[in-house]
Amino acid sequence: MKIAPLSNHMAFVDEIAQLHQTEWAHLSSLLTVEARKTALKNAAGSEGIPSIYIAYKNNEFVGSAALIEHDLDTHLELGPWLAAVFVKEKWRGHGVATLLIGHCENEAKRIGVKTLYLSTQFATQLYASLGWKTIERCQYMGVELDIMCKTLSS
Repeated sequence: MKIAPLSNHMAFVDEIAQLHQTEWAHLSSLLTVEARKTALKNAAGSEGIPSIYIAYKNNEFVGSAALIEHDLDTHLELGPWLAAVFVKEKWRGHGVATLLIGHCENEAKRIGVKTLYLSTQFATQLYASLGWKTIERCQYMGVELDIMCKTLSS
């Protein structure tokens, strides 16, 4: 399993956009698959913020995670954010999300981020096990989310 910037593997953009649409369309009714492709291309920096990292094995896309300035338009005072943590179903339970999260945390730390935020509907336990703290539970687009943060030590 390798982790690399999406910018080095743009051939995966179409697949990732479709998978992200299937996973998160209920949270952003304005984003179509085409709009997600554009957003992925625009955020595919090789480092810093924004950047998207992918996990892949034998030239197969396995998962993704991103560092972005803002995620929830209701919480613009918070940032930067860990976002778009996604692992293909057949690879779940193999530690891929943990690897991607750790990679993003290290990149954020490298560029001087002190506190990183995220929102999650279903993975609160996973993030808590990795040292993230819930700071708020909120309704967003009719869905209950936990907003979490992690202080990154230098």
